[in-house]
Amino acid sequence: MKKLFLSLISFALLISVVSAQKTDKKLYAKVAELLQGFKGDVGVYVKSLHNNKIVAINADTIFPTASIVKIPILIGVMDKLDKKQLDYHQQLVYRDSLAYSGFDVTANLKDTAKIELAKVVLQMLSISDNTASLWLQKLAGGGARINEILDSAGFKSTRVNSRTAGRENNRLQYGWGQTTPYEMATLMEKIFKGQIINDSLCKRMIRLLGRNFWDEVAISQIPPTIFVASKNGALDANRNEVLLVMAKHPYIFTIFTKNNKDQSWNENNEAWVLTRKLSKLLWEYYN
Repeated sequence: MKKLFLSLISFALLISVVSAQKTDKKLYAKVAELLQGFKGDVGVYVKSLHNNKIVAINADTIFPTASIVKIPILIGVMDKLDKKQLDYHQQLVYRDSLAYSGFDVTANLKDTAKIELAKVVLQMLSISDNTASLWLQKLAGGGARINEILDSAGFKSTRVNSRTAGRENNRLQYGWGQTTPYEMATLMEKIFKGQIINDSLCKRMIRLLGRNFWDEVAISQIPPTIFVASKNGALDANRNEVLLVMAKHPYIFTIFTKNNKDQSWNENNEAWVLTRKLSKLLWEYYN
């Protein structure tokens, strides 16, 4: 009888979750039409934080994260702050051996230069500095520790692959990290709702994610008076973004692409044009 009772509760909870995430059919049709003809693979997940209605198209497909992997790395750093194993304003010592690319601001520091942890985090997120990111991944305990946190939070597809033992094959297929449009949007939602590590650190993460230097694609379609927490990532054949838009009608959306035919790096890249159109569509639809 007890097992039956628990099963009924579980079923009721499942029905509650499903009913709470009904598809917005009108918006689904608009988004699906927009995606038609894209020369590559594309996945989208949209969720209204006002009525919980969603649009999910290839939302459970695994995509390379590119630089969006820096959100999981950020969570790993916050975990260390929570455990008092790092301090947000502690001084770090940069060494030349940490350099990843000469294009990175962090890589151009002098050997033995001192820099606050907070500033390294800022460079990872705001300008997507890869040297800063790999340094922070190491300080967070490495990819394996970050993946443990993700797994414990219920994420089964979102993982750090690079410099992580046992994930070499995943790295060959997906690069630095991997995720799905649904999981990355859900991760952003959990951060927004204070459900990762603790509420105080989630608030800090949202503030940090609100300082994105790379604002010429999805963010460009949202008025500058609106707070947006975001991260984007780009490789030759991948262009991705995740946004939390805190407007009167707030919403979260992700767009991930892979196997893109257009691998150009100008503003008219097909995936970037599509991302701007999607962002404009969602802004006008909700607000």
